[in-house]
Amino acid sequence: MDRLLGEWGIAKDSPAGRKRFAQCLEHRRRQESPGSDWKAVERGWFLGDKEFKQELLEQMQERRGDYYGPELREADQAHAERLLKEELRRRGWAEAELSRRRKGDPEKVRIASQLRACTTMTLKWIAQRLKMGTWIHFSNCLVAHRKSKEKCQ
Repeated sequence: MDRLLGEWGIAKDSPAGRKRFAQCLEHRRRQESPGSDWKAVERGWFLGDKEFKQELLEQMQERRGDYYGPELREADQAHAERLLKEELRRRGWAEAELSRRRKGDPEKVRIASQLRACTTMTLKWIAQRLKMGTWIHFSNCLVAHRKSKEKCQ
């Protein structure tokens, strides 16, 4: 035991010496395989609570050129969610109203059209989020909506 502790620069086999040995081994283990405590920092793009994350996402939406990848997609989705909540609020709808209304409901199509025009969200995401069936059905609803707007103008 003395030889092993000596290799680590620990002079004596004592409770304090063994504690120091355990600390040295733990330090070495962390260097070889980082613990899950730091994975959020190593792999993530922010550290903080939900309010701070929301604030960062809003800033990213304003300065798109500075960001890329998953962070930008998350910022785009947060922006789309804010627009959707505002549209629901303007209509006096609860979230459940999206499920109750028909897939091709004209009001849902108007909301979807705005989301499509003001965000980078995919047809699939919008169709799923607004409970409009398949993205192909949703796409057909958008085309019909655009044609009806052209006739009115």
